[in-house]
Amino acid sequence: MTEHNDITSQELFNHLLGACDILRGPINQDEFKSYVTPILFFKRISDVYDEETEDALAESGGDAEYAALPENHSFIIPDGCHWKDVRRASTNVGKAIVDAMVGIERANPDTLGGLFSSFDDASWTDKGKLSDTRLKNLIEHYSQKRFGNRNYTADIMGDSYEYLIKKFADMSKKNAGEFYTPRPIVGLMVRMLDPRSGESVYDPACGTGGMLIEATRHMGDQRLSYGRVFGQEINLGTSAIARMNLFLHGARDFRIAQGDTLRQPAFLEAGKLRTFDCVLANPPFSLRNWGAGQFASDPYGRNIWGVLTDKTAADLIWLQHMVCSMEAKKGRCAVILPQGVLFHGGKEGEIRKKLVQSDKLECVITLASGVFYSTGVSACILLLNNDKKPSHRGRVCLVDGSQVFTPQRAQNIISEENADELYGYFAVYEDVVERCRVVTLPDIEEQGYTLQVGNYIERRREEAEPPEKVRARFLDLLDEAEAAEERFHQLLAEGGYLDER
Repeated sequence: MTEHNDITSQELFNHLLGACDILRGPINQDEFKSYVTPILFFKRISDVYDEETEDALAESGGDAEYAALPENHSFIIPDGCHWKDVRRASTNVGKAIVDAMVGIERANPDTLGGLFSSFDDASWTDKGKLSDTRLKNLIEHYSQKRFGNRNYTADIMGDSYEYLIKKFADMSKKNAGEFYTPRPIVGLMVRMLDPRSGESVYDPACGTGGMLIEATRHMGDQRLSYGRVFGQEINLGTSAIARMNLFLHGARDFRIAQGDTLRQPAFLEAGKLRTFDCVLANPPFSLRNWGAGQFASDPYGRNIWGVLTDKTAADLIWLQHMVCSMEAKKGRCAVILPQGVLFHGGKEGEIRKKLVQSDKLECVITLASGVFYSTGVSACILLLNNDKKPSHRGRVCLVDGSQVFTPQRAQNIISEENADELYGYFAVYEDVVERCRVVTLPDIEEQGYTLQVGNYIERRREEAEPPEKVRARFLDLLDEAEAAEERFHQLLAEGGYLDER
């Protein structure tokens, strides 16, 4: 984005965030997204509808009947369900909001079906929680601005909403790691995958849709991505946020399914798992009770390298699902997993051995600890490719990113510059002391098929300092410390803070 767009996005974000202040008190901050998200989307599509009406009127010489035709609009807004109708309500405002949202859903079953009602924890009609006055204030707050395309492009609108999603994650922390993946990490994964215009993209644990949006943006030509973007998310409200997020970013003709990917994958063809050019995800870490009994005789053949028990984390089960979702000839996959998958033994070790032997694994990047919300687990990125470059075949690039981060007071982060550095190691695909090692499959076999990056990275050798030099440096520092302490006492005495009697 341009600098101007960044400023506009931040200004719009501040306005959107102001809605949280109106809700604060009766609504817990963990619930803000269930109110702010649907009401923002309601206002956005109402304003876009008005713009489309104005364009149709101008085109038809003022023909109102023509301007109301469905083909002139992105979405249909039935009579009584427009933002202006809700704004006119003075009593039972919550009911007016619910009725309008339900009406819009019913009028657009293929695109908006179930979208607003997915936020079933939003108590719009509970006057004990949200009075008519508070809801009127919320409506008027959003009425201060128009959110149409003439006012804010899809990029600016979408980026402002991304800021808001991150803010919700900052506020909540609870399950935030599954709800929101830091965008520089998403950008790094997308650059490594390099989805091309017209390719299909799939996220089996899509959360709020950030990875799909970044992949679509990377492809550039949005029209060629129409009908090529797919995601599945188990949480009903989060899947609705993903759909709204994609709409707000200008995406069209995408499919976001709600459901349990491991038990019931949504995207099938002729009873088999559908495959995609690019598969990427940040699945929930260390998921238990994920359906091992069913996976043991999986009808979609996803247990290609092995089966684990429900007491074992599902991390390598997610990986196998994603591998089976890769297009056979040119499919690529990028996934964030806990670093334990790189070295755990037992059945997990057997699965990892088969992963290495398949020669699909192209790169492993370990990330610094503390860069994800609500988890102290150290993570890694695995990149797999069914069509590795000839120079990459039989080899794996192992990157130690444990020291590549930007420390901040609340938590460590991966900045854009950090992401660029990590990407650079993969792009060059050569050994770098302390950071990167390109190993062969026999190298990994010699190490017992562990992918623990520290076992392979070359470290700088530090020359041992002679004892006499260490002792002399210690005595010099001791003299400096004593002199500083003496000066400190002198200053305290001069300031009247010490009684020297």
